[in-house]
Amino acid sequence: MKSNKKSKNFSLAIRIFVVVMLAMGTSVLAQDPTPKHFSGVINDYTPATIGGKVVGPWEIRGPWSLNLKGDSGKADFSAALTMELSDFTRSAANVDSTSGATSRMQHTHHITIEDGTVTPIPTGGFEVSGPATITKDGSPAPLATTTLNVDITGGTIVEYSNITLTFEVVTGGATGHFGTQAIHGVVRKATNDRKEDGHH
Repeated sequence: MKSNKKSKNFSLAIRIFVVVMLAMGTSVLAQDPTPKHFSGVINDYTPATIGGKVVGPWEIRGPWSLNLKGDSGKADFSAALTMELSDFTRSAANVDSTSGATSRMQHTHHITIEDGTVTPIPTGGFEVSGPATITKDGSPAPLATTTLNVDITGGTIVEYSNITLTFEVVTGGATGHFGTQAIHGVVRKATNDRKEDGHH
Protein backbone atom coordinates (compact mmCIF):
# COMPACT_ATOMS: atom_id res chain seq x y z
CA MET A 1 0.00 0.00 0.00
CA LYS A 2 2.80 2.38 0.89
CA SER A 3 4.50 1.74 -2.43
CA ASN A 4 1.25 2.38 -4.30
CA LYS A 5 0.71 5.64 -2.34
CA LYS A 6 4.27 6.79 -3.09
CA SER A 7 3.71 6.01 -6.76
CA LYS A 8 0.51 8.08 -6.80
CA ASN A 9 2.24 10.98 -5.02
CA PHE A 10 5.15 10.83 -7.48
CA SER A 11 2.74 10.74 -10.42
CA LEU A 12 0.86 13.74 -9.03
CA ALA A 13 4.12 15.64 -8.53
CA ILE A 14 5.12 14.94 -12.14
CA ARG A 15 1.75 16.18 -13.41
CA ILE A 16 2.01 19.37 -11.34
CA PHE A 17 5.56 19.95 -12.62
CA VAL A 18 4.46 19.50 -16.24
CA VAL A 19 1.51 21.90 -15.77
CA VAL A 20 3.78 24.54 -14.17
CA MET A 21 6.39 24.21 -16.93
CA LEU A 22 3.73 24.47 -19.63
CA ALA A 23 2.31 27.57 -17.98
CA MET A 24 5.76 29.15 -17.77
CA GLY A 25 6.45 28.29 -21.39
CA THR A 26 3.18 29.84 -22.51
CA SER A 27 3.95 32.98 -20.49
CA VAL A 28 7.37 33.33 -22.13
CA LEU A 29 5.93 32.78 -25.60
CA ALA A 30 3.23 35.38 -24.94
CA GLN A 31 5.87 38.05 -24.31
CA ASP A 32 7.14 40.06 -27.26
CA PRO A 33 10.94 39.55 -27.29
CA THR A 34 11.58 42.61 -29.49
CA PRO A 35 11.73 45.95 -27.63
CA LYS A 36 9.42 48.64 -28.99
CA HIS A 37 10.71 51.73 -27.16
CA PHE A 38 14.30 52.94 -27.32
CA SER A 39 16.07 55.96 -25.82
CA GLY A 40 19.57 57.25 -25.23
CA VAL A 41 22.02 60.07 -25.88
CA ILE A 42 23.78 61.52 -28.94
CA ASN A 43 27.38 62.53 -28.17
CA ASP A 44 29.63 63.42 -31.11
CA TYR A 45 31.33 66.11 -33.21
CA THR A 46 30.68 67.31 -36.74
CA PRO A 47 33.60 67.44 -39.20
CA ALA A 48 35.96 70.42 -39.19
CA THR A 49 35.36 70.89 -42.92
CA ILE A 50 31.98 70.65 -44.67
CA GLY A 51 31.61 71.36 -48.37
CA GLY A 52 35.21 72.53 -48.63
CA LYS A 53 34.77 75.17 -45.91
CA VAL A 54 36.17 75.13 -42.37
CA VAL A 55 33.00 75.31 -40.29
CA GLY A 56 33.68 73.18 -37.23
CA PRO A 57 33.92 70.87 -35.54
CA TRP A 58 30.76 71.45 -33.56
CA GLU A 59 30.00 69.52 -30.39
CA ILE A 60 26.60 67.88 -30.74
CA ARG A 61 24.87 66.42 -27.69
CA GLY A 62 21.41 65.49 -26.48
CA PRO A 63 18.77 62.85 -25.70
CA TRP A 64 16.79 60.91 -28.29
CA SER A 65 13.89 58.44 -28.33
CA LEU A 66 12.46 56.03 -30.89
CA ASN A 67 9.17 54.12 -30.83
CA LEU A 68 8.38 51.19 -33.11
CA LYS A 69 4.68 51.26 -34.00
CA GLY A 70 3.70 47.63 -33.46
CA ASP A 71 4.05 45.46 -36.55
CA SER A 72 3.26 48.32 -38.95
CA GLY A 73 6.85 48.62 -40.17
CA LYS A 74 6.77 52.28 -39.07
CA ALA A 75 8.48 54.20 -36.27
CA ASP A 76 8.68 57.69 -34.78
CA PHE A 77 12.04 59.24 -33.84
CA SER A 78 12.90 62.44 -32.00
CA ALA A 79 16.09 64.08 -30.72
CA ALA A 80 16.71 67.30 -28.77
CA LEU A 81 20.27 68.40 -29.49
CA THR A 82 22.56 71.25 -28.49
CA MET A 83 25.41 72.40 -30.73
CA GLU A 84 28.36 74.67 -29.97
CA LEU A 85 31.81 75.25 -31.41
CA SER A 86 34.51 73.03 -29.92
CA ASP A 87 37.81 74.29 -28.50
CA PHE A 88 39.50 73.32 -31.78
CA THR A 89 37.47 75.95 -33.66
CA ARG A 90 38.13 79.08 -31.63
CA SER A 91 38.89 81.50 -34.44
CA ALA A 92 37.51 84.87 -35.54
CA ALA A 93 36.11 83.29 -38.71
CA ASN A 94 33.82 81.02 -36.71
CA VAL A 95 32.76 83.32 -33.88
CA ASP A 96 29.68 85.50 -34.17
CA SER A 97 31.16 88.98 -33.62
CA THR A 98 27.85 90.29 -32.24
CA SER A 99 27.98 87.73 -29.42
CA GLY A 100 31.44 88.60 -28.13
CA ALA A 101 34.82 86.91 -28.29
CA THR A 102 33.79 84.04 -26.00
CA SER A 103 30.81 83.01 -28.11
CA ARG A 104 30.61 79.42 -29.25
CA MET A 105 27.50 80.09 -31.37
CA GLN A 106 25.42 77.83 -29.12
CA HIS A 107 22.08 76.75 -30.56
CA THR A 108 19.55 73.93 -30.40
CA HIS A 109 17.92 71.53 -32.84
CA HIS A 110 14.83 69.39 -32.47
CA ILE A 111 14.89 66.63 -35.07
CA THR A 112 11.91 64.34 -35.68
CA ILE A 113 10.77 61.62 -38.06
CA GLU A 114 7.11 60.61 -38.14
CA ASP A 115 6.09 57.25 -39.59
CA GLY A 116 9.62 56.44 -40.71
CA THR A 117 10.15 53.17 -42.60
CA VAL A 118 11.72 50.36 -40.53
CA THR A 119 14.18 48.06 -42.31
CA PRO A 120 16.11 45.18 -40.67
CA ILE A 121 19.90 45.38 -40.93
CA PRO A 122 21.30 41.99 -42.13
CA THR A 123 24.10 42.02 -39.53
CA GLY A 124 21.70 42.84 -36.69
CA GLY A 125 19.57 45.76 -35.57
CA PHE A 126 17.38 47.94 -37.77
CA GLU A 127 17.21 51.24 -39.64
CA VAL A 128 14.47 53.88 -39.57
CA SER A 129 14.36 56.25 -42.56
CA GLY A 130 12.17 59.21 -43.37
CA PRO A 131 12.09 62.95 -44.05
CA ALA A 132 13.38 64.84 -41.02
CA THR A 133 11.70 67.89 -39.51
CA ILE A 134 14.48 70.10 -38.09
CA THR A 135 14.23 73.22 -35.94
CA LYS A 136 16.89 75.77 -34.98
CA ASP A 137 16.33 77.48 -31.63
CA GLY A 138 12.64 76.55 -31.81
CA SER A 139 11.92 77.81 -35.33
CA PRO A 140 12.11 75.96 -38.66
CA ALA A 141 15.74 75.49 -39.68
CA PRO A 142 16.60 77.09 -43.05
CA LEU A 143 17.38 73.70 -44.60
CA ALA A 144 15.85 71.82 -47.52
CA THR A 145 13.88 68.68 -46.62
CA THR A 146 16.37 65.89 -46.01
CA THR A 147 15.96 62.16 -45.42
CA LEU A 148 17.46 60.96 -42.14
CA ASN A 149 18.61 57.37 -41.59
CA VAL A 150 18.64 56.22 -37.96
CA ASP A 151 20.51 52.95 -37.37
CA ILE A 152 20.26 51.03 -34.09
CA THR A 153 22.73 48.17 -33.71
CA GLY A 154 24.51 46.19 -31.01
CA GLY A 155 26.61 43.19 -30.15
CA THR A 156 26.55 39.78 -28.53
CA ILE A 157 26.12 41.06 -24.96
CA VAL A 158 24.02 44.19 -25.52
CA GLU A 159 21.73 43.57 -28.50
CA TYR A 160 20.90 47.27 -28.93
CA SER A 161 23.80 49.50 -27.85
CA ASN A 162 24.66 51.96 -30.65
CA ILE A 163 22.80 54.58 -32.66
CA THR A 164 23.92 56.59 -35.68
CA LEU A 165 22.17 59.43 -37.50
CA THR A 166 23.08 59.94 -41.16
CA PHE A 167 21.53 62.60 -43.38
CA GLU A 168 21.24 61.93 -47.09
CA VAL A 169 22.87 64.50 -49.38
CA VAL A 170 20.41 67.08 -50.74
CA THR A 171 21.28 70.51 -52.15
CA GLY A 172 20.68 73.01 -49.36
CA GLY A 173 19.85 70.16 -46.97
CA ALA A 174 20.96 69.13 -43.50
CA THR A 175 24.38 67.82 -44.60
CA GLY A 176 25.50 71.42 -45.11
CA HIS A 177 25.23 71.90 -41.34
CA PHE A 178 25.63 68.44 -39.80
CA GLY A 179 27.89 66.85 -42.44
CA THR A 180 27.51 63.62 -44.41
CA GLN A 181 29.16 61.44 -41.76
CA ALA A 182 27.30 59.29 -39.23
CA ILE A 183 26.56 61.08 -35.94
CA HIS A 184 27.08 58.64 -33.07
CA GLY A 185 25.34 57.98 -29.80
CA VAL A 186 24.41 55.30 -27.27
CA VAL A 187 21.25 53.32 -26.52
CA ARG A 188 20.47 53.57 -22.80
CA LYS A 189 17.12 51.76 -22.77
CA ALA A 190 15.46 49.24 -25.07
CA THR A 191 12.21 48.01 -23.56
CA ASN A 192 8.52 47.40 -24.11
CA ASP A 193 7.80 49.97 -21.40
CA ARG A 194 6.54 53.28 -22.82
CA LYS A 195 8.43 55.23 -20.11
CA GLU A 196 11.44 56.80 -21.78
CA ASP A 197 14.83 57.89 -20.49
CA GLY A 198 15.12 61.65 -20.24
CA HIS A 199 13.20 62.60 -23.40
CA HIS A 200 9.61 62.43 -24.61
